[in-house]
Amino acid sequence: MFRYLLRKTVNIVMSLFVLATATFFLMKAIPGDPFMQEKNVPDVVRENLIKFYGFDKPLWEQYLVYLNNLIHLDLGMSMRQQYQSVSDIIARSFTYSMQLGLVAIVVSIVVGIAIGLIAALYHRKLIDKLAMLFATLGIAIPNFVLGTLLQYYFANKLRLFDVAGLNDPSDFVLPTIALSVLPIAFIARLTRSTMLEVLSADYIRTAKAKGIGSLTILIRHALRNGLLPVVSYVGPMTANIITGSVVVESIFGISGLGKFFTMSVSNRDYTLIMGITLFYAAVLMFARFLTDIAYALIDPRIKMIKKGGGGHAAG
Repeated sequence: MFRYLLRKTVNIVMSLFVLATATFFLMKAIPGDPFMQEKNVPDVVRENLIKFYGFDKPLWEQYLVYLNNLIHLDLGMSMRQQYQSVSDIIARSFTYSMQLGLVAIVVSIVVGIAIGLIAALYHRKLIDKLAMLFATLGIAIPNFVLGTLLQYYFANKLRLFDVAGLNDPSDFVLPTIALSVLPIAFIARLTRSTMLEVLSADYIRTAKAKGIGSLTILIRHALRNGLLPVVSYVGPMTANIITGSVVVESIFGISGLGKFFTMSVSNRDYTLIMGITLFYAAVLMFARFLTDIAYALIDPRIKMIKKGGGGHAAG
């Protein structure tokens, strides 16, 4: 187990190193510099800015300085947000993204599993067809379309919610729906298909033959195996939701990571782009890491076995 965790940790570090290197050189490959758009900046000031951010140094020296700063967890200063470090911007904006993301994750898991379970129990009946219709629509409708429609009808027309911001608990309703519909649809379809297989398995028939109650069979025997595909999906979904939806945060005026990432790209704020990209990747890899461990803990058939001097999860 220890070797498996160590190997996964090394893989995460190496992946982040490759991503940081690729991001750095891609940023440097863009013609010009972040200060070219500033038409009213005197040449002397512009030269001082270039010198301050190290753009006057050779590329290899800039790269080494960048790596050295990363080792010390220094993501640098933002080039557009005055007197603010990239780490402070991420920490501040991630608070909003995390609050909204956690609510959306809980709603997605609870509602998605409930819909999928009900659809499996009422297979080929009207409620099953309605659930699958909802899942299909949930996958088909982009979140920026859904978010805009929700904002227009429930905030602008009916005045039931605020148009933008996260100043009140009710402000979470609309962006949570916009963020949750797609994951709910995926989880519902996964749960339904897996539960249909599980409920028709021999050990379920055996349990019924022994006279075990339907509710006990469902909770103790069926759900545990039926939720394994959902667990594998929840990891990446968690990372994507928590790190913030760029579009949804922009629509509802939420100062989360997505909003700052959009601003950094449009403003060519190199340090902020690279910092948020690395942060996104780190959260995603960490979520996958936790998913692998959770998968092995939920399913006893999956063990951490040694292979080639390391270990991995296998069935």
